[in-house]
Amino acid sequence: MPSKVYSRADIADWQPEDAGFWASKGKSIAARNLWISIPNLLVAFAVWLMWGMITVQMLNLGFPFEQSQLFTLTAIAGLMGATFRIPASFFIRLAGGRNTIFFTSALLIIPAVITGIALQDTSTPLWVFQLCAFLSGIGGGNFACSMSNISGFYPKAQQGTALGLNAGLGNFGVTTMQVLIPLVMTVALFGALGGDPMTLAKDSGWILGKIAAGTDTYIQNAAFIWAVALAVLVVFAWFGMNNLLPLSPNYGGTLAAFAKILYLWLLTSIVGVIGLYLYLPAPTGLGVLNMWVALPLIIVATLFLMKLAAFGEMKGNINNQFKIFSNKHTWSMTALYIVTFGSFIGFSMALPLSITVIFGFQHVVDPATGLMTHTLKNPNAPSALTYAWIGPFVGALIRPVGGWISDKIGGSIVTQIISVVMVLASAAVGYVMLLAYRSATPEQYFFIFMVLFVILFAASGIGNGSTFRTISVIFDRQQAGPVLGWTSAAGAYGSFIAPVVIGQQIKAGTPEVAMYGFAIFYAVCLLINWWFYLRRGAEIKNP
Repeated sequence: MPSKVYSRADIADWQPEDAGFWASKGKSIAARNLWISIPNLLVAFAVWLMWGMITVQMLNLGFPFEQSQLFTLTAIAGLMGATFRIPASFFIRLAGGRNTIFFTSALLIIPAVITGIALQDTSTPLWVFQLCAFLSGIGGGNFACSMSNISGFYPKAQQGTALGLNAGLGNFGVTTMQVLIPLVMTVALFGALGGDPMTLAKDSGWILGKIAAGTDTYIQNAAFIWAVALAVLVVFAWFGMNNLLPLSPNYGGTLAAFAKILYLWLLTSIVGVIGLYLYLPAPTGLGVLNMWVALPLIIVATLFLMKLAAFGEMKGNINNQFKIFSNKHTWSMTALYIVTFGSFIGFSMALPLSITVIFGFQHVVDPATGLMTHTLKNPNAPSALTYAWIGPFVGALIRPVGGWISDKIGGSIVTQIISVVMVLASAAVGYVMLLAYRSATPEQYFFIFMVLFVILFAASGIGNGSTFRTISVIFDRQQAGPVLGWTSAAGAYGSFIAPVVIGQQIKAGTPEVAMYGFAIFYAVCLLINWWFYLRRGAEIKNP
């Protein structure tokens, strides 16, 4: 029975592997959808990760919250951005690509506007900001449906390049946010509509220099700027994108598609609220679960609730998509994607903390006992705001290159090479952290520290492209999208895990242990990649 056409945006016949079809009309349609998808994903990333910049400025403006309370904002956004990816990986089949990208981008206008309003008053309660951070997680979830959607438009031979472009340029949302937010906060960008400025209580900073205390700043622009961008981008998504009916059969019409998305996000939100309440410390939560218990419980509970609460045709579609979990390659690629994207997003969140704490202080150690005797502020400390953007910029910029190379020589061989690089670079970063943390002049180690971290970002970026290529070759067109979505969800938890692990080890005085641990994980995944895809007799050779 043919799929029902609901609107002019629906495409019933889609044959990208047919050379004639691809040349005559497929290529132009795919390109249009890709180039509309990219800026939508870029802004989604910016809204998701904006809390790292906003919380720093909230401290500088004297908002009445402790650092630990502000940490909950980045933690909530990071955790929910990953968790929202779990249902988002199924949205394309359930709701259609154009419907999904339009609606998920439009929903992000809500936290952007509310955050901008809340930031205009220092007496705004913490729970309002926590709610905004929770909803900002939708931006992190958008990656899963965006990648799932674009994978359906391109032939297998071009999957690495197309997905690398979508992900790589979309990930520029990290760097765009880090550079643009400090800039827009310095001007009355929206005039009287944007609200009044506040006065900095402490010195602030940007990649171009210092902003002194006493300067007026429009912190609300850090959120409002994305609402304006989204208002334009959703128009392009609505009028320029398509639903591929071979991937989204009988999605039920536009309103039905929106309802499915809201329903699954409501279920996920219930799990997220409970999980965060059990994990976060008082007064926000109970603090009875540690990270390694809370994360798997949230993942399993989200999947279980989705399966249990599905009804009608949605139930059959979700059951079909759940078949990916019975495929061993889903799990091997999940581990490999954590190596690549998990590292990229995790280090993006953790690098500013590492720079600030390790190089911002002089740690004096007793040579006899090896114990730290006292800590002084380092007058020669490098600025995190000046350098932290470089790594994510390089990782995002090089990501399409990884896809392009993988299309030429195979994805798994590229993954193997970058895994070796990441093992060595991670171990080396750990050693440099050890030297710097125990030095009275830590700044002397900063250059090599940054070089090694840029290498890690570049390798993780290339590896993102190669893992996308591998997934698109291993799985058929019906399964590749959900697998891309699921693996991206698992990888996104790196935004939560890496800052917590590195922060804990810094607090313990052993920052190098975190990086040594990551190096061991990369080495294990290197063996997984070799066993499944590169050894003699591998079931699928160098996909």
